[in-house]
Amino acid sequence: MNEHMVGGFLTPRGYRAAKSRTVCARRLRDALLIEEIVKIFDQNYRVYGIRKMWHAMRRAGFAIGREQTGRLMRLAGIHGTHRGRKPVTTRPSPRPDTRPDLVNRDFTADRPNRLWVADITYVRTLSGFVYTAFVTDVYSRKIVGWATRSTMTTEALPLEALEQAIGCAKDNLAGLIHHADHGSQYVSIKYSQRLTDAGIRSSTGTIGDSYDNALAETVNGLYKTELIYSQTWRSCTEVEWATLNWVYWWNHQRLHESLDYSTPEEVITQYNQTRAKQL
Repeated sequence: MNEHMVGGFLTPRGYRAAKSRTVCARRLRDALLIEEIVKIFDQNYRVYGIRKMWHAMRRAGFAIGREQTGRLMRLAGIHGTHRGRKPVTTRPSPRPDTRPDLVNRDFTADRPNRLWVADITYVRTLSGFVYTAFVTDVYSRKIVGWATRSTMTTEALPLEALEQAIGCAKDNLAGLIHHADHGSQYVSIKYSQRLTDAGIRSSTGTIGDSYDNALAETVNGLYKTELIYSQTWRSCTEVEWATLNWVYWWNHQRLHESLDYSTPEEVITQYNQTRAKQL
């Protein structure tokens, strides 16, 4: 007869043994899951909080609950980052800004290349300030153009990001709106002329109101939180290389809550597949 069973019933000794096996099995599973959680955390700039980690684990094929994810993250001693407030860096243009507000704080779009938002942010390095300009597609949240330079001049920074975005669109620019703040770079004749030449309508919000370019401000803030604040930077070249890798991660790997925890590239692929079926 089984020493843990008497008359078909579990003995106290058997109960303790069974309980011990359950605890050991749970600890083993926890250890395996924590290993995977830490791996995903490290692969994603160590910024994922509980919700994104939960979705990332499920996408990786692990049957895990949200509360369990939080418990294991606490056991591993890891937690997500929180975006702080962004200082105002816009330099108003002395030229009159006649651009209309074609967005009215409605940062939504029904397709890619319907609305782009653009902005500039700064990075402090041991060699001085460097600047990064982004152009982001509102529909997919994809960063379609960017540039990092040691100067904020129109030709060296935002215009380079714009050219990259136009190239990424591959002539699919019909009906596109470009929305930016009142910074002098975006009001410049060269920048405005490039938008006109490409058939892109230019838009801006009110002066000094971050809500009128909220999505672009969000991208800048996450760039700072997820990448820039993680270390001390030595040079423009170092920041540029790191930004290149971060933008690739943002577009191809980062889970976006606003996209139902999909990536920008997945959203674009899904849109193109749906559109192809309708043609």
